[in-house]
Amino acid sequence: MNTEERQLAEMLHRVTPEPPRRVTVEDVAFRLAGDTQREPRPRRGSIWNSVFRGGRGWTPVLAALSVFAIAGASAGIATVATSHHSHTPATAGGPPPGTASVSSSASPTAPSQSPPPAGETLRVAGGMWGAKLINRHSFNQGSLTGSGDSLYAVEDGALARIDAASGATLQTAPYSPPVFSRPVVVGNTVWVVWSYGGGGIVLRGYDARTLAQVASVPVPAAGGVSNLAQGVLTADPDGKLYVAAGDSVAIVDPAARQVTHRISLTAGQASSVAVSPDGSKLYVGVAPSGSFQLLVYDVATGSQVSSSQMSFGGAANLVATDGGVWGTTGTGMSQWVWFASGGNLTRSFRVSQGPGAGFSSVPVYSGGVVWVGGSHELICASPSTGQALARTSIPTDHSVVEYFDSATVLSSGHAYALYQDNAAHLAGVASLTPPAACSG
Repeated sequence: MNTEERQLAEMLHRVTPEPPRRVTVEDVAFRLAGDTQREPRPRRGSIWNSVFRGGRGWTPVLAALSVFAIAGASAGIATVATSHHSHTPATAGGPPPGTASVSSSASPTAPSQSPPPAGETLRVAGGMWGAKLINRHSFNQGSLTGSGDSLYAVEDGALARIDAASGATLQTAPYSPPVFSRPVVVGNTVWVVWSYGGGGIVLRGYDARTLAQVASVPVPAAGGVSNLAQGVLTADPDGKLYVAAGDSVAIVDPAARQVTHRISLTAGQASSVAVSPDGSKLYVGVAPSGSFQLLVYDVATGSQVSSSQMSFGGAANLVATDGGVWGTTGTGMSQWVWFASGGNLTRSFRVSQGPGAGFSSVPVYSGGVVWVGGSHELICASPSTGQALARTSIPTDHSVVEYFDSATVLSSGHAYALYQDNAAHLAGVASLTPPAACSG
């Protein structure tokens, strides 16, 4: 062993004591890369002075660094080099501190969001209303609903059941919605619109725990379905399903798996339906060209109670509360939410601004309040007056909008919403901790 090798051996022994042996430049490279925790302070007259101040010991160290440059094409060496510059302690079950971990590939980190510490969920949108991303699948806008301890949403080609506690997707079933309408949970069954076109509609039911198909109900559409349909399926407090079915609204008994009767409309084709919380009134949207008409029916008699109209086109997605009716309207890529006190459109007012950027903003009645999302604000509003009870601004991510919608409150009181951030390439289900004013 020459003098320089002896000096290197002494240096490495100080870093990690071990029996003396012959030292190679590869040893130096890996040992230096492994020392992620500390660098000894130079001492007068020590080998560190000669290495870092240009003494004779610099030559073998320079050769060692050359190993890194020459082996740059090797993913393993590149990872070792990276570990040398990372001072993150090893997590349980991972490599111990000071040991290089070699991997052939690494997942890219989102440009504007940092991975959370082990065992924690990712805070999003600056943590507004305690927002944390618990599931990172991309779901269809406005499709989130829930019951018991489960959440349900529609992703690309599938209906998914999500565990609210962990965020894990537990089951999926093949499903591609033909028209926008949130899944409806009645008892132990999740109902969706399976097909919707021409003179025929098919509803399918899935077991709420397994997502195994348990029912398929054909619903003939009198006069053909509306080509402006959105929000065509709902349920009353007794669990009966209501479907916008052309010139009528079909009422389906989910237990009997069949249409029991219909309410015929006095004008046009139904584009959206909603039932009042007490089950006494049926609200039906009809969307002739360039306008929107809201028809109100007495459920017990099937007779029309009132009718009103607004000049905005494309209105749909009706939601009924004890104070009136909510819905959406808008043109182009901007959709906003309105509230009509008593179901009278002449007394309607705008609740939210349009989210823009191709995003939807659909009202959801859950947990005793109405939720309105979007890319500007997240609002919880009074079901009686339509006025906001609490609202929070949704921040942008490096000038790119972030988006929340279809907020859902489970029986546990915990709230969730769909989330999307195109700047960080993040999407999924976020848990929320809204203020007490949103408790309903």
